[in-house]
Amino acid sequence: MWGYPEYCCFPDDGWRHEIIDGDHVMTPAPSTAHQTVSKRLQYQLYTQVELGGLGLVFNARVDVQLTDHDIVQPDLVVVLKHRTQLITDVKIDGPPDLVGEILSPSTVVADTTRKKQLYERTGVGEYWVADPENRRVDQFRLVDGRYEAVPRADPLIAFGGGLRVRLADLW
Repeated sequence: MWGYPEYCCFPDDGWRHEIIDGDHVMTPAPSTAHQTVSKRLQYQLYTQVELGGLGLVFNARVDVQLTDHDIVQPDLVVVLKHRTQLITDVKIDGPPDLVGEILSPSTVVADTTRKKQLYERTGVGEYWVADPENRRVDQFRLVDGRYEAVPRADPLIAFGGGLRVRLADLW
């Protein structure tokens, strides 16, 4: 079973290396469409979360260690200011307040099943799955330890209304 010591030995070879349930998972570099949506969503998060004083925003590649055997590199991560103790010099050590993944053909299954289950199981407060092809974002909020789908809306709203993301600004 793989953990953080093994994770630190992975090469910087252009692939995304993660450990999920102790298994080594690799995915190729994201597409330009993926990167465009990631950049635009990050901009919205940065201007509202960081500049608004709510917390900090990180984009790939940032290590997030959820358990001893679960280390991932989400596309986007938000840690609210009252939980910044999770942020170390090399990683985020624990479940962030929001994780965002942007779907690519090579990541659809992992992002919508295995990673969703992982984020739910480890207590990530909110999970967003952006689908550039269909121009939609599925939003899941942790309620009593389980993810509940938030009804689709435009804008996306999180953190008690402190964050509002218009879908037109992503595509």
